Amino acid sequence: MDDLIKKIKEGELIPFLGMGVFANTKATDGSIIPYDSDSMILALNNGRAMSTRLMYEYSRAAMSLEQRKGREFIIQMTNHIYSSKKYELPSVYKWLKELKLKYIIDTNMDDSLQKIYSDVEHFLITGVSRITADWDRYLVYSFDVKEQKYTRIEKEKLTLDLPILFKPMGSTKPEMNFIISDADFVDWLTEAMGGYAMPNLLKEYKKDKEYLFLGVDFSRDTFRMVANELTIDLKGGITLFNKKELTKKEDKFIKTHNLNNLDMSIDEFIKSHE
Repeated sequence: MDDLIKKIKEGELIPFLGMGVFANTKATDGSIIPYDSDSMILALNNGRAMSTRLMYEYSRAAMSLEQRKGREFIIQMTNHIYSSKKYELPSVYKWLKELKLKYIIDTNMDDSLQKIYSDVEHFLITGVSRITADWDRYLVYSFDVKEQKYTRIEKEKLTLDLPILFKPMGSTKPEMNFIISDADFVDWLTEAMGGYAMPNLLKEYKKDKEYLFLGVDFSRDTFRMVANELTIDLKGGITLFNKKELTKKEDKFIKTHNLNNLDMSIDEFIKSHE
């Protein structure tokens, strides 16, 4: 295990965060923060379940809501889920705050990752979809510690001199951009397959890296595709889930990508390395 932490600190094993890191996270008002597809659907639909077909995956449910209530509704509702309530940082973020790694991939749409880096200069990359001005499906920002402010910059100004926070599914801050509905994912994945999901600097940097998948839902088709596109050329890695039994799709993805699933929860893993 000590070797594992060494690899994380040296950038050989890159953390890749999914919704599962929010399991057991509650807001101060007692409501839960979405930690899987079902809980995200309930949050988007004011606590009400939707049809079986729509409950399959939250991107499908979000698309239905967007078609009925408009794109702005989905954007504002997603922002409301994360920005209208106060909640304690999940243990994963507290752990990562101490490590201050050079590169992290976080598919969550809140700003927990930005918070733990608010005391250091860094770059932030957030995903964006359904734009016509460019092929790229990301925006690049630099963070000024003194001003506590993000400024959008040209992708050519991105360097490895500072930590890079990559939020491919968008974020509440510094601008509300979310990859959440089917239309978003179709657009983002299409361009990702064409090589437009991340800057060239990261395409080179990520070669032959291993990944530590924390709370990523590989039982859902969409996030298997997202993870696959973002980790092309991976050397292997580790998965951690908050459940004991894996679905056939999860098991197949793990074997296909030469991953090792550790038989422990995310919190157990963190506590063993504190």
